[in-house]
Amino acid sequence: MLIRHAQDIAPSEITDYQIYLNRRSFLIGMAALALSQTRSAVAAPPAGESLPAARNERFTLEDPSTPLESITTYNNFWEMGPNKDDPARLAHLLKPRPWTVQIDGHVARPRRYDVEELMRLFPLEERVYRLRCVEGWSMVIPWIGYPLASLIKRVEPTSKARFVEFTTLHDPAQFPGQRKSLFSFSSLEWPYVEGLRLDEALHPLTLLTFGLYGQVLPNQDGAPIRIVEPWKYGFKSAKSIVQIRFVSEQPKTAWEKATPKEYGFYSNVNPTVDHPRWSQATERRIGEFRRRKTLMFNGYADQVAALYAGMDLRRDF
Repeated sequence: MLIRHAQDIAPSEITDYQIYLNRRSFLIGMAALALSQTRSAVAAPPAGESLPAARNERFTLEDPSTPLESITTYNNFWEMGPNKDDPARLAHLLKPRPWTVQIDGHVARPRRYDVEELMRLFPLEERVYRLRCVEGWSMVIPWIGYPLASLIKRVEPTSKARFVEFTTLHDPAQFPGQRKSLFSFSSLEWPYVEGLRLDEALHPLTLLTFGLYGQVLPNQDGAPIRIVEPWKYGFKSAKSIVQIRFVSEQPKTAWEKATPKEYGFYSNVNPTVDHPRWSQATERRIGEFRRRKTLMFNGYADQVAALYAGMDLRRDF
């Protein structure tokens, strides 16, 4: 084997940095495609409990939905582990019933709700949303839930409420990714915390979510209750929520605390603001080979751009 030392390599032989980045993005995309197809072939999920809901035609897409097998076998859920197949492999450890959600902070009507009660408070509807992940892959998912605004209005935020903080269950017995050992690694601080500005939380697109594809949320997708904001990167959608808290100060979110230069509070899908380690200009839809251009606010600019009027979206990323 020929080994060449750095001093023997001419500058003209060194791979251009942008070519390296493009090649890396291609390899990541191909790995994601291969993994999703492999999981679909060998780990098809069992049918979940039915959760019927009427399709809301105001919130639908012409794009075909990503197959359920891909949605449930290729996931980001760090509480389960850092690998895309960890959530499906370890989902049986999560016990989504019984489950309660504490709603408190600056509200006139604080209360602890059973998740079944929460699910019945308002009519459920199915909405088809894009999901864009910061690593460069995307899906199209028929979610089931109701507007988070309906619940917010019910608990009556006070004038001091400016932000909404979401906290995920902290239980290493159910979430192996939260365990500390010599054989596990995570830069995240538990419990997982996410947050929205109150006007973002009240936006009609923000969905309090209990299911997908006509069934209750699978464990690996954030059972039994999660948030979906389709114009933000996927990690903003808090999963397995146990507390919704109304606060006056901007919450410090899990990824913001771990790597603030990479993951800001807003985390809006913005193709003009790159992640420090890769471009956000294009994405690869799971199940497709080609890359497509990333749309501003994930294609929801007409609905949400007004929320950020006057803001510097390169600074407030």
